[in-house]
Amino acid sequence: MKLMIISSSQQLGSNSNLVGEVMQQKASMFNEINHIDLVTLNLPFYSPKIDDINQYCPNWNNIEAQLNAADAFVMITPEWNGTASPILKNFLHFLDSSQSANKPVCLVSVVSGINGAYPITELKASAFKNNKLVPIPDHLIIREVESFLADQKSGASKHSLLLRVDYSLNMLYQYAQALKPIQQYANSQQNAFGHGM
Repeated sequence: MKLMIISSSQQLGSNSNLVGEVMQQKASMFNEINHIDLVTLNLPFYSPKIDDINQYCPNWNNIEAQLNAADAFVMITPEWNGTASPILKNFLHFLDSSQSANKPVCLVSVVSGINGAYPITELKASAFKNNKLVPIPDHLIIREVESFLADQKSGASKHSLLLRVDYSLNMLYQYAQALKPIQQYANSQQNAFGHGM
């Protein structure tokens, strides 16, 4: 089983990217893990008139191969002004259902304070119509992220949150296995309804 972790802060060296590294360390149930930081891709703003994304993002063919091969995704977003990262929403416009349909995704919201629920709600409501990703119920909210990362660095343990991370990643793995027959059925229909409703 292959996992793709997508960090989506628009700042280099972000807490979201560091949380992605923690997820990568904890996801040992997957036998291959790729982690991309969207800020490094320099994707253009989405437009249906873009014929060749490789003109803007020379590494896109490699990213596309990883998307196609992935069995599951972790998508990490900071909470900015109560919303998900614009760079993640832009990326999701480029994500084609042939790469992502019926594959499970664990959503992770990262926040310095104590909220973090709004990006999860926003993404579940409007981000997956065309790409047909399946958000699992067991999302994660990493509150007071600086403290969480400091504990990781020092070897201290926020025991209940780490247990929740382990549980959510294991559930993601179970969903990835369970959705395989559905992906095979959908592929057999030659993507007849590629854009949902």
